[in-house]
Amino acid sequence: MPVIETLGGALFGAVLQVLFDKLDSRQVLDYFRRRKFDEKLLKKLKRKLVSINAGVDDAEKKQFRNAYVKAWLDEVRDVLLDTEDLMDEIYYEFSRYGLEVESHSSSSQVCIFESRIKEVLDDLECLLNQMDDLGLKNASGVGVGLGLNSNVSQKLPSTSLVVENIIYGRDDEKEMILKWMTSDTEKHSQLSILSVVGMGGLGKTTLAQHVYNDPRIEGKFAIKGWVYVSDEFDVLMLTKTIFGVLTKSKDDSVDLEMVQGRLKEKLTGRKFLVVLDDVWNEDRAQWKALQTPLNYGAKGSKILVTTRSNKVASIVQSNKLHELKQLGGDHSWQVFAKHAFQDDNSQMNAEVKEIGTKIVEKCRGLPLALETVGCLLRSKSSVAEWKSVLSSEIWDFPEEDSKIIPALLLSYYHLPSYLKRCFSYCAMFPKDHQFDKKNLIQLWMAENFLQRSQQSKSQEEVGEHYFNVLLSRCFFQQSSEGFKSCFVMHGLLNDLAKYVSGDICFRFGIDRAKRTLKETRHFSFVIDDYGVSCNEYENLYDAKGLRTFLPVTRISYWSWYCETLTLELIFKLKCLHVLSFCGCVNLKEVPETIGNLIHLRFLDLSNTGIQKLPDTMCSLCNLQTLKLNSCVNLKELPCNLHKLTNLCCPELMKNSLTKMPMHIGKLKNLEIFMSPFNVGKSSELCIQQLGELLSKTCLVRLDLHWDLEQNLVNFMKEREILENLQPSRHLEELSINDYGGIQFPHWLSDNSLSNLVSLSLINCKHCLLLPSLEFLTFLRHLTISGHDWIRTIDADFYRNSCSAFASLQTLNFADMKEWEEWQCRTGDFPSLQSLFVTKCPKLKGQLPKQLSHLRKLIIEDCKQLVTLAPRTLEICELQLRDCGKLQIDYNPTTLKRLQIGGDNMEASLLERLGHIISHTSLESFTIFSCPNMNIPINHCFDFLEKLHIGGGCDSLTNFPLDFFPKLSELELSECPNLQMIAQGHPLNHLKILRIGKCSRFEYFPNEGLFARQLESFYIIGLEKLKSLPKRMSVLLPSLNLLYINDCPDVEVSDGCLPSNLNEMCLFNCSKLIASLKGPWGTNPSLKSLSIGKVDEDCFPSEGLLPLSVTNLEIYDCPNLKKLDYRGLCHLFSLEKLFLYKCPILQCLPEEGLPKSISKLRVEGCPLIKQRCKKQEGEDWQKIAHIKYIMVDRERVNI
Repeated sequence: MPVIETLGGALFGAVLQVLFDKLDSRQVLDYFRRRKFDEKLLKKLKRKLVSINAGVDDAEKKQFRNAYVKAWLDEVRDVLLDTEDLMDEIYYEFSRYGLEVESHSSSSQVCIFESRIKEVLDDLECLLNQMDDLGLKNASGVGVGLGLNSNVSQKLPSTSLVVENIIYGRDDEKEMILKWMTSDTEKHSQLSILSVVGMGGLGKTTLAQHVYNDPRIEGKFAIKGWVYVSDEFDVLMLTKTIFGVLTKSKDDSVDLEMVQGRLKEKLTGRKFLVVLDDVWNEDRAQWKALQTPLNYGAKGSKILVTTRSNKVASIVQSNKLHELKQLGGDHSWQVFAKHAFQDDNSQMNAEVKEIGTKIVEKCRGLPLALETVGCLLRSKSSVAEWKSVLSSEIWDFPEEDSKIIPALLLSYYHLPSYLKRCFSYCAMFPKDHQFDKKNLIQLWMAENFLQRSQQSKSQEEVGEHYFNVLLSRCFFQQSSEGFKSCFVMHGLLNDLAKYVSGDICFRFGIDRAKRTLKETRHFSFVIDDYGVSCNEYENLYDAKGLRTFLPVTRISYWSWYCETLTLELIFKLKCLHVLSFCGCVNLKEVPETIGNLIHLRFLDLSNTGIQKLPDTMCSLCNLQTLKLNSCVNLKELPCNLHKLTNLCCPELMKNSLTKMPMHIGKLKNLEIFMSPFNVGKSSELCIQQLGELLSKTCLVRLDLHWDLEQNLVNFMKEREILENLQPSRHLEELSINDYGGIQFPHWLSDNSLSNLVSLSLINCKHCLLLPSLEFLTFLRHLTISGHDWIRTIDADFYRNSCSAFASLQTLNFADMKEWEEWQCRTGDFPSLQSLFVTKCPKLKGQLPKQLSHLRKLIIEDCKQLVTLAPRTLEICELQLRDCGKLQIDYNPTTLKRLQIGGDNMEASLLERLGHIISHTSLESFTIFSCPNMNIPINHCFDFLEKLHIGGGCDSLTNFPLDFFPKLSELELSECPNLQMIAQGHPLNHLKILRIGKCSRFEYFPNEGLFARQLESFYIIGLEKLKSLPKRMSVLLPSLNLLYINDCPDVEVSDGCLPSNLNEMCLFNCSKLIASLKGPWGTNPSLKSLSIGKVDEDCFPSEGLLPLSVTNLEIYDCPNLKKLDYRGLCHLFSLEKLFLYKCPILQCLPEEGLPKSISKLRVEGCPLIKQRCKKQEGEDWQKIAHIKYIMVDRERVNI
C-alpha cells in the first residue's frame, strides 16, 4: 500500500490537484493569451503552490502540538480555497466568451484577474517565508504523507492472547463463528473464509481472540495460527509469517517460490485455522498470490478475517460475512463500568450513575470509546469531574489518554485524498441525521469534489462509486428507518468529520457560537418541528468565501422563515456553490442578483412560494442541479433555460408547470430529468422540443406523465406522440405513467434502449398488449401496474427469447384487474431476486416454478390464485395475504422474515406455515388480520427478533415471553382474547414493546415486566387494564419513551417511573395523570410531555407537571377553556409549548407564559388564533418575547 496520506489530503491534496489541472488547461492559457495576459504569473503561481504543498506534510505532523503551525495551515487552506474561487471565475469568463463570441471580456476584467493573482502570490510568498520560523521541513516530494511514526500513534500489532477476559454483548456472534469453525458440513472442498467487518473500535480483534482461544475448537484443527496483517500487505513477508505461526519455525528465504513451496508442503492434507487480523489490502492479485498455498489444506480448513472494509471481504472471497454492530445499552454500560469503577460499583452515587449513563450514550455502543472514557474516569471521583467529562467532546481528550483518535483516524488516513474531502464535508450534518444518497452526491458534485478520470463516466456515476467505497469502509451505514436511499453516520464518525474539517464547516445551533464566520466555507442549520427562523445569521456578513448554505432536518414535514434583509445578504455571497432555500415558506420571489452567483452549482428552491424565476438565473452556466419540487405557484420556467449549459440534474416534481421552455432540446449535459411532464396537456411545439431533448442528450433517467382526466379518445394520436418521444440510447431508467394509447411505441421493443436497467409502466389502462422486452438484456427492475385490459401474459412478452430477462432482479405486477393467466417457461428469470404480485384479483396461475436466486416473494390480494409458490434455495422474506389456494411444497430453511395476513387464507397453507415457523431460524414474523393463524407455542423461538401480531391469533390468551428470548421488538395488537403477558426470566434484548386494542387484556407479569434494554413502551386502547407494570424504576432502567393512549382506568402501581424516562405521551388517561403528580416531581430526566383528551375546563393544576419538562404539548381537549398559570409558572425549564385542537380555549393566562419559552405553536385553536395576531391581538403582549411563534402553520413574528 502507498505511504499514508496526511490530513492535508482531505483538502490540500485535492484542492491543489484541481488547481494544477486548471492552470495546465488549454482553455485557461488560450483565454489569457488572447488578452495579452502575463503567462509567467501562472507559471509562478504553480511553482509556489508546489512549494507550499511540500511544507504542508510536515505541518500536518506538527499541528496537533503546535498552535502556530495549526494557524499557519489554516491560512494556507484559506489561500488555496480563495485561489480555487479565482480560477473558477476565470473559467466562468472563458465559458461566457465561448458562448458569446461577440462579447469579449474587457481589458479591465483581465487586469482584475492579474491583480488578484499577484495578491495570491504575495500571500503564498509570505506563508513560504514563515516555514523556516516554524521549523517546517521542505519535504522532498509532494504528498509524501504522514507515515505511521507520526503524532498519530502507530497501532500495536495484535496477538492471539486474550486481553479482556470477559467480552460483553458478543455472545451471539461468538457462537455463530464457533459454529462455523466446528462445522464439517461444507458444501465445497476448498477452505472456508469468514470475514468480520466493522468500523474501528467495534471489537473485531477482541471477538476473534475469544473465538481463537475457545476450548471448543481444541482438537478440531491439526495446526492453527494468528497473523496480524495491518496495512502493509507484503505477500512474501505475510507468507513467511503464516509459515512461522503454523510451524513454530522461521524461514529466512527471500524467494517467494521457495517459501510458498515449503508452506504448501506443511499444509497439504492437514486441517488448519488461520486468523488474519486487521486486513486492509484491496488488491485481488496480491490476495490470490497469498492464498495459493493455503488452498492445499485439508477439507474443513478455515480462515477468519477481520477488516474494516466490505470490499476486503469480497476480495478474499468470503463464504460468510458478518457485519459487527454497536453494543446495546446494557452491554455498553457493562464495558464502561468495568473500566470506570472499582470491583464493587453497586453502591455508587446515584448522580454519578446518572452522569455515567449519559456518557455511555455519547459513546454510541463503541467498545473502544467506552473503554477509553471509562479508564479516564477511573481516577476521577468527584461529581464535578464527571460532569466536566460529560460536557467535553471525546476529541478534547489528551491523545495520550485516548485510543479513539488513532483508531478512527487510521481509517480516515487510508482514504485517498478525494474521498477524505467527501467525508469531511459530512461534518455539515448533525448527529443521527439521515441523509439521502443521491442528494449527497449532488452536493459533492457542486463542491467540485468528483474527479472524472474516465470521461466515459458521468459525474453521478463517479459520485456513486465514491459513496459506495465510503459505505464499504463503514464510514456510512444504511439507516434502519426510512427509505433504502437513506444513510447515517455513527456519532463518533460524525465527530471525526467535524474534527478533520476544522472551522471550514459550521452547524448553526449545534457548534459552539463563534464571533466571526470569516473562515467558514460550509454553513448548515437544523430545522425542528417548530420551524427555524433564519434571522440570527448576522455573522454571515463575515463569510465572504462561503460556499454552502444548507438547511437540514430530522423530520419529514418542515418549514422555515427568512427575513428580507437576511435573504438579500445570502444572495450577495458570491462564492456560493450550494444554495438551498428548501422549505423556506416566505420566499416568494428570487432576486435578480442571483445572476451574480457565478460559482453556483446546486440550487434548491423546493417547497417555496416562488411564482417565477428571474431571467438573470440563466447566466449561471456552472449550475448543475436545479430543484423546483413542490413549487405549486411556479407556472413556467425562464425561456433562456437552455443557456444553463452544465445543467445535468433538474428536478421538477409535484409542480404546476404548464409548458417547457423553448430550445430546451439544446441542453446537452442532462443526466437526470425528473419531471412528471404532462404530455397530454402540452402543445405540439413543446412535445417537439421535448423529443429533441430526449434524443440528443445523455439522459439517464426520465419520467413521463399523461393527464388521464382529459379522457382522450384519439388512441392513434397518443401513440404517435409517444413514438416521437424516443429517448437516446444512454437512458437507464424510464417511467411511463397514465399513457392513454392502446399500444406501446416500437422503440420500447427494439434495441433502441439497450442500456435500460429500470422500466416502470404505470396506469396505462387502455393498452391491450405489453411490449416485448427481449432486447433489454441489462434490465434489472421491471414494474407493470394498473393495466386494466391485460388478460394474459404469454410468449409475446418474451418473444421466444431465452435471454429476455437474464439480468432481471426485481419484477413487480400490481393492480391488474383483469389479468387471469401468466404463461411462464422453465428457465425464465434466472437472476430474479424479488417478485411482487399484488392486487390481481382474477389471476389463477401460474407462477414461475423455479427461481433459484429468489430472496423476496410478496403475494397479496390474489384471491383466485391456484398454484405453487416458486421453489428457491435462497428465500429470505415471504409476505402472503389473501393469496387464494397458493401452496408451498418445500421447506424454505433460509427464511428470515415472514408476514401473513388476510381473512381468507387457506387452512392447509396456514398449517404449512405453522410447520415452517417451527423449523426455520426466523428473525421477523408478522401476522395481521388473520384470525385463524396461530403461533405454535410449544418450543423456544431462539432466533426470532421481531414479532408483530395485529389482528389474529384468536386462540391466544396468555403470551409467554420466555419462549422468545431474543426478541428486540414485540407488538400485540387486536388480539381479541389476549388477557395477560407471562414472564419467568429477564428479557435481555427487548427494546420496543407495543400492546394495543386487546379488549380483554388485564395483567402484566405479577413481579413486574423485566426488560433492562426496553427503550420504547406503547400501551393503546386497553380498556380493562388497571395498572402499569410494577417496579418500573428498577426493572425498566433504559426506558426512554412511554406512550399511553385510551386507557381510562390505568394508574401507576408503585408511584415510581424509570429514572431515564425522557418522553411521555398520555391521551385519554385522566386517572393516570392524577396518579403521576408525585412520581413526576421525582423524575429529573423527563423532558418531553404530551397530554391529550383531558376532561377539565382548566388545566394544568398547580404542582401537577414535572419541573424538568422542556417541551409541553396539550392537544385534543374539546372542553378546555383556560390554561392555569399556577400549573405553568413553576416550569422554569420549559422551552417549547404546543397547543393543538382546543376549540374553546379562550385565552392565554392573564399572567402570561413562562419567560423561558422560546417557541410557541398553536393549531386548531380559533379563539387563541385571533388573540395572537401580531401587535393587535389581545394576547400579543403576553407572547411578544417569544422568538418563534407559529399559528396554524404560519409564522407570526417575522
